[in-house]
Parts: sequence; structure tokens; C-alpha cells
Amino acid sequence: MTGTAGTAGAARTAGVSGAAGEPGESGAPGALGVAGPVAAAGPVSAVGPVSAVGRRRGPELVQAILDSALDQLSTVGWNGLTMEGVAAGARTGKAAVYRRWSSKADLVAEVLRAGIPPVGEIPDQGSVREDLRVLCRGMRDAMYSRSGQALRSVLHECDSESASRFHELIRSVVTEPSARHVKSLVRRGIERGDVRPDATGDYVADVIPALMMYRSKVCGSEWTDAEIVEMLDQVLVPLLRR
Repeated sequence: MTGTAGTAGAARTAGVSGAAGEPGESGAPGALGVAGPVAAAGPVSAVGPVSAVGRRRGPELVQAILDSALDQLSTVGWNGLTMEGVAAGARTGKAAVYRRWSSKADLVAEVLRAGIPPVGEIPDQGSVREDLRVLCRGMRDAMYSRSGQALRSVLHECDSESASRFHELIRSVVTEPSARHVKSLVRRGIERGDVRPDATGDYVADVIPALMMYRSKVCGSEWTDAEIVEMLDQVLVPLLRR
């Protein structure tokens, strides 16, 4: 009896020690070095941030987090966005989000920087008017992209400290690149002969971005093709002509 009881006790001890192995690994050795399957505490869910099934990693995970954050901005706005909600939408843990972005503002800035489509190079359209018309349409598309609309929403909702950060983002992602494009097209027009040689100042380059941002924000303009043509014919082309 004593031998049998001792054997049963040792078996029970080995079973408990074996369960102390690494979670989720079948056959992990216990404290006594006895390998065996680890009994699951309950059914493992196939979805959710705690599941390893379908979990994204590396660049795929980063993109999933950015997409989830943009979804949150589009549905609940800046004030409603939470790191927990972003993690749930990306099917990952909150820690995975915080490892990459230490605050909500850092995450949202990356979402907007990555999501606003850049205005590419403008092929020569034969005149400065047509060059600028193509540029303005590209700027409008960036402003009214999903990320561009989210950016305007963020600026409307967030506090003054965060707003200053996103204003800087607008300058670096939208305003400054647009002004550089305008200057490039003006120089092309000077070489072509349809722009006066001294129309190269910063104020000239700022007119289009400033007008488009102002009328979009204050007047609710959506910058239709017709509105773009009116702006060019009434303001920019007369300003640039000899």
C-alpha cells in the first residue's frame, strides 16, 4: 500500500510540475523534467487580441494598427479614439501598439503622415495655367482623401498643444510640398515664356495652398474643378503673367 500510494503521489506531483512549463507549448518539461502534454484551461478563442491564430507581425501588424487607427478617427474622431480600441481593431494587444507609439498623438501623427497621398510630379501641360490646374486637383484629392478629412477632424477636436503638432504636420506634408511644386511650375513657366521672370517669391508660392486651406476650412468649399479654374483665372494667372 505504501509503495502504491507513493507512486500515485509522485505521479500527481509530476502532473502538477509538468503543467508549470511554458504556456501554450505541448510537452514542456516540468520541475522534475517529466515531459507531457499541458492541459488547456479552457477552449482557445480563434479571434481576439489574445489569440495567436491569425495574429499579424512585423510590417503587416504595423499596417493593421495604422488602418485600425484611421478607422477609429473616421468613426469616433480624435476624442473617441483609444489605444485599446485601435489594438482591438488590429487584433493585437495594447502593448504591441505602445511598443511602437508611446501616445495617441504619436500614433495619429503617423497615421496621417503615412495616409495623406503625396502630390507627384506634374508633367508639362503646355502652359502654366494647365500645369497649376493639374497641381490643384492633386492637392484637392489629398485634402479630401480619407486621411486628409481625418486630419481636419483632428484639428477641430484636439487641444491646443496637440493642434500645434498637427499644424506642423500640415506644413510638412501638405503646405510646404505644395509650395515647392508651385515654385517648380513657375520656373517652368518662366523658361517657357508665359510667366514674368520676377514671379518667384514665397508669397506667390503660398497663394494656392493658403486659398485652398482657407476656403476649405472657413467657407466649406470642396474645390470642384470649376472652382479651381476660377481661382486660377481670377488670381494666379493674372499674378504670374507679364
